[in-house]
Amino acid sequence: MLTLRALTFLIDLPGQPPDYVRPPSATSPRYIELLENNTHLVYPGLALLVLVLIVLGILQAWRSEDMDGLQKAELKREIIKELRREVHGLTADTLSKAVGIPSLKLLRILEEMQTDSILESRTDTRRITTWRMKGL
Repeated sequence: MLTLRALTFLIDLPGQPPDYVRPPSATSPRYIELLENNTHLVYPGLALLVLVLIVLGILQAWRSEDMDGLQKAELKREIIKELRREVHGLTADTLSKAVGIPSLKLLRILEEMQTDSILESRTDTRRITTWRMKGL
């Protein structure tokens, strides 16, 4: 009797619902299947999108650092004044403190002035770069 009852639990009888029903999977929606079937297109596309966004962010930050022509001319005038006071030249740090702008902006302006043949730079053995007026 006990074995017959154990067999009825093991055998699914017709008309009775099964004991265990598999729940619907989280990956059953079609958009998940679409993504899984096209991973060779989706992931490179996402990587390209991220790279484009990074480049746009860098360009935007770069453009926001630029100053207008009038400000740049004023700064160049201040730099020339300071360099005329010190005939032997000044480092970018001392120029930055004297003019009152950050070193990176000042270096960009100094390099621009060097390409315009207004300034010259010299680097000594201690790797300290001094900027001075050309021709003085």
